[in-house]
Amino acid sequence: MYKIECFIFLLCIGLSSFAQNRKEAKKHKLKTVITTSIENGKIFNDVKIVFDVNGNQIEKLNYDSIGQLKSIHKTKYNLKNDEVEDLQFDATTKLVQKKCTKYNAIGNKTEEQFIDPFGKLVKKHVYLYDAKGLKIQRKTLDADGKIVSIKKYLYTTK
Repeated sequence: MYKIECFIFLLCIGLSSFAQNRKEAKKHKLKTVITTSIENGKIFNDVKIVFDVNGNQIEKLNYDSIGQLKSIHKTKYNLKNDEVEDLQFDATTKLVQKKCTKYNAIGNKTEEQFIDPFGKLVKKHVYLYDAKGLKIQRKTLDADGKIVSIKKYLYTTK
């Protein structure tokens, strides 16, 4: 029995990481992937992912250890398949948070806005790039525009 559980577990891990790749989802024309877990001999759904025809993850349902729905993410994309909106819902399908993402003309992510259920900005990330198009900085600002943190990206080349 232990070997079967290990096999199922490894299969689920493989499918979960496989399902995250847009190219693979599109190539194999995946519509959904469901991962399961085994705890104390009980099998339950862990995550269900729904894809569009472009391989984009448009819905992700997360379940708890007894198989009850915990949360839902619904994602929208632009014509370039860039994520532009992510809606997070709780188990009762009540909106928890909305994330809106903006891009520049060459497709680099420039801003992410995190909005509460009442439409109020909670925080935002602003991204900066160097002349090569490499991300060099992410600033996190609060609702009032005050910088809360700065993350810098440093690159080395061969």
